[in-house]
Amino acid sequence: MAITLKEVAERAGVSRSAVSRTFTPGASVSRKMRERVEKAAADLGYHPNALASSLTTGRTKMIGLVSNNFHNPFFLEVFDLFTRGLQDRGLRPLLVNLTDVTDPQSSVRMLRAYSVDGVIVASSTLPPGFSRAFRDAGMPVVHSFGRYSENPHVDIIGIDNIECGRMAAHALLERGYKSVAFMGGPERATSTQDRLTGFRDALSDYEDVSVSYSFAEDYTFDAGRAEMQKLLKADPAEAYFCGDDVLSIGALSAIADAGLSVPRDIGIVGLNDMEMARWENINLTTLHQPIAEIIEASIEKVTSTLKGAEQEPEARLFPCHLVERGTLRRIS
Repeated sequence: MAITLKEVAERAGVSRSAVSRTFTPGASVSRKMRERVEKAAADLGYHPNALASSLTTGRTKMIGLVSNNFHNPFFLEVFDLFTRGLQDRGLRPLLVNLTDVTDPQSSVRMLRAYSVDGVIVASSTLPPGFSRAFRDAGMPVVHSFGRYSENPHVDIIGIDNIECGRMAAHALLERGYKSVAFMGGPERATSTQDRLTGFRDALSDYEDVSVSYSFAEDYTFDAGRAEMQKLLKADPAEAYFCGDDVLSIGALSAIADAGLSVPRDIGIVGLNDMEMARWENINLTTLHQPIAEIIEASIEKVTSTLKGAEQEPEARLFPCHLVERGTLRRIS
């Protein structure tokens, strides 16, 4: 049987309220009292009940971690860093899968039912309406990997996807490619739209370079493979900026099955620098997204809000950089 607060109080020779205050952050208790209670708790093997504590403090220390990218292995790294970072701060992540969910209000009702103290939206494809719905419901919210805005409605922490599109275009230009293409994720996704915008803008002044674009159905290996198979049946470009590493890896699979070689026949550059991109059999040239820094900043933002720090919402962007591996030809 679990040791109760009453047993700790009897062992320490104090009241139950004294034990409760000892294990309530910020509560007033003398050093001598704290030592007596903590010794009794240690002797008995007592551990405070977090759920019971929330009834006293009005805080569950639960953070809704919301996403819709569960088919993309990149987000396994994201969830790993988020859950560990929250737990290290004494917070409890509640992972919420919004794949195929279109109504933000149903998500609001779910998180209200769990009395979360805050919400982190970890997605580059969920519409901004979701994060605004959480804000309107009175929940502190941060949108990680969200779309940049000069006047955001909620805190946004991520990367400049338009600039990433430009960087990918310049990487292809520097290597002398004259027929280039963008193969993005779902056309409706803001990350896809912004990466395409930057890609096309950077190439608009180069009349001797032909530019095309297409969209995969999802940010998944299968979708990237299927889209590249379609492209190979027509007149494929010399090089592709695939708007995500997992799309790139799917494209590499289709190219290999067609008996073509990368980068000799077709060049590929991705985005994210997920762990799999570094594997020797993949060796993907890609744009590195600093996910650890983005996640750390997101957690800091939501925890500071929980402590009562009130600030106007801001958009904070982290820079990306090209990681040279083996799927683009070298600069001549």
